[in-house]
Amino acid sequence: MKVESAANVEHQQLIEIWEASVRATHDFLAESDLIELKPLILNEYFKAVSLSVAKSDDDKILGFCGVSDGNIEMLFIAPEARGQGVGASLARHVISTQGVTKVDVNEQNEQALGFYKHLGFTVIGRSPLDGQGKPYPLLHMQLSL
Repeated sequence: MKVESAANVEHQQLIEIWEASVRATHDFLAESDLIELKPLILNEYFKAVSLSVAKSDDDKILGFCGVSDGNIEMLFIAPEARGQGVGASLARHVISTQGVTKVDVNEQNEQALGFYKHLGFTVIGRSPLDGQGKPYPLLHMQLSL
């Protein structure tokens, strides 16, 4: 597996991974939320972050991570690649190369919370609403050094 910067031509593949990953892990989201978020992520959010992709040896994208200002803004893994170290590889890469120290996690996403705790992040705060003002509480986490 290799981690590299994402190319703009890969954005369509990334949004497909995003949707499959969200459907597999974010069962608390309504279908209307997914429909609303998908074009925002594809047309706005991808441009607002530094995107890294993890690829298999045959160049298949396994997952991606978006970082802005030392914060992991998005980390999504293709469902078939989950549990294979892809997320940890991406997270460690952006921690070491982009100085990541923070991440916000949906409180209802217990798998993600456990994942980040395993990597050394601790909860330092909570917001009752997500970034779109929806009632999906966020846990603010910081890397414990």
